[in-house]
Amino acid sequence: MNKTPCGRWLPMALLALILSGCSDDTAQPGQGSKHSDTEQYPVTWRFALEEIEGSVQHIYAESFREHIETISDGRIVVDIFPYGSLGTSVQLTELASNGSVNLAFASPGHLADKVPETGLFNLHFLLPDEPAMVQGLLLDPELTSRLQPPYRSAGLQLLGFIAEGWMAWSANQPLRSPEQFQGLRIRTMTSAMAAEAFRAYGAEPVQTPFAQVYSDLQLRKIDAQTNPIFAIEEMDFHEVQTTLTMAQASRFIASIVANDAWYDGLTEQERDWLHNAISDLAERAWESQQELNQQRLEQMLEQADIRIVQLTEEERERFRQASLPVRDAYLEMTGSQGKALLEYVENWPQP
Repeated sequence: MNKTPCGRWLPMALLALILSGCSDDTAQPGQGSKHSDTEQYPVTWRFALEEIEGSVQHIYAESFREHIETISDGRIVVDIFPYGSLGTSVQLTELASNGSVNLAFASPGHLADKVPETGLFNLHFLLPDEPAMVQGLLLDPELTSRLQPPYRSAGLQLLGFIAEGWMAWSANQPLRSPEQFQGLRIRTMTSAMAAEAFRAYGAEPVQTPFAQVYSDLQLRKIDAQTNPIFAIEEMDFHEVQTTLTMAQASRFIASIVANDAWYDGLTEQERDWLHNAISDLAERAWESQQELNQQRLEQMLEQADIRIVQLTEEERERFRQASLPVRDAYLEMTGSQGKALLEYVENWPQP
């Protein structure tokens, strides 16, 4: 049983043709020219997601669409493309970079190969445990400002971050110590930093497209995977795994990005609408991921005979110590800019 969420992917050449032929009233991204005061509305904004319908990102995008279309009085129309309709996560970032889509989610699990500084969010036991502190950090304008230059170098405008929940480890055994990771084939996202985080425990990371994970678990091509609870349930990974280990080692953080030339070409009014929507939805995004993860956990426990393992603080400390060398790998990849970012997050909030 292969869980391919949205049917067949469009070939990239056909995709480019379709997107380039979108309605004439849509300002073509990448041109960098502002709309005139007399331009005919509505204008369409294309928003690509890394997750399927019903996910945290999809709930966010639907709220974003409603918010934008309301505050713009219908002058902005948002088209949403769930995961699978345009390609893989890596391909979606390329589409945002080259202007084929205007807006996208880009998570560090793959983005760190293109924007190495974002590998910060792949490091284990770095972000605060306390929810309010994580919220504050992700909304910190200084953090966004520090990350903006590397995003712009990749053709992207960083608009904000959302947290999607703690990453759980699923396998057919509890994972209570680094020793139990020895030789374990665990699926990670595609960035080197995402893989390095588990290689530090002795695992053998396997970088598999999201849509292929179910079948690879079922066929025992991989032994384990890591995702937020809601994603594990919606992709039915609990059908082919027996145990969820809650290590609270890292959270899934996604960045909201725009094509940089498209962003530069927005009118002042349109840019205000965009930033107001991102700001206004921040609290709701946090609440929705909490609600969805709790709801999906309860559904899994009802649907499957799955074991939940909660690590003790002593067990977490062993993993934390094992994870620390990965920060040196991050610094090797990012240099002085990465060092400044790492120190900023380690010492957040600043005294």
